[in-house]
Amino acid sequence: MVQKAKILLVDDRPENLLALEAILSALDQTLVRASSGEEALKALLTDDFAVILLDVQMPGMDGFETAAHIKRRERTRDIPIIFLTAINHGPHHTFRGYAAGAVDYISKPFDPWVLRAKVSVFVDLYMKNCQLREQAALLRLQLEGGQGGAGAKESAGLLAELSARLAAVEEQAEALTKQLDDESADAAAVATAAHLERKLTGLRRALDALEPGAGGTAAVLPAQT
Repeated sequence: MVQKAKILLVDDRPENLLALEAILSALDQTLVRASSGEEALKALLTDDFAVILLDVQMPGMDGFETAAHIKRRERTRDIPIIFLTAINHGPHHTFRGYAAGAVDYISKPFDPWVLRAKVSVFVDLYMKNCQLREQAALLRLQLEGGQGGAGAKESAGLLAELSARLAAVEEQAEALTKQLDDESADAAAVATAAHLERKLTGLRRALDALEPGAGGTAAVLPAQT
């Protein structure tokens, strides 16, 4: 059974959280509520999330401050953040959102279809990355165990499957990068896509090193960062 991805919804207004849940329920993922920046940071201590939808205007710790804390933590710094705001203060306000680490900045009222599509992309990439990490860990255990015969064939088959799954993620990441280029996206969004591509390149190099004649068990798959 495939585990569902978790999406963190952060807003101090219950009606806004309810609206987000209604929009994103069609994705069939786990939606986690947080009514403040502090509550969001607490949830991020124990759970992994595919994407964070973060309201900018909140009492106490606002969205910008919450995002700054998220980006300072090694565990959470790479989680995509989509800022949501009911007030458009112009380009300077939007730039502050991207400077805080957001991959997107959406003004309310927003198009539900557009928001769902944006979130879906990050959920899909997160799920594929989880599958790659699980299979990489299994492959590493098999290789470190020095299995032979049937075990070697099983490792070879797993390596081929892992390579195929990585190719699918690489293709989707490339399509996302082209989409950002076509839409003349802000620098922060492009930088996030570039970061993803760098991580995929590292995985690809590690898999290539595991191929027969390229180092065998001496190769070690990189940890997810």
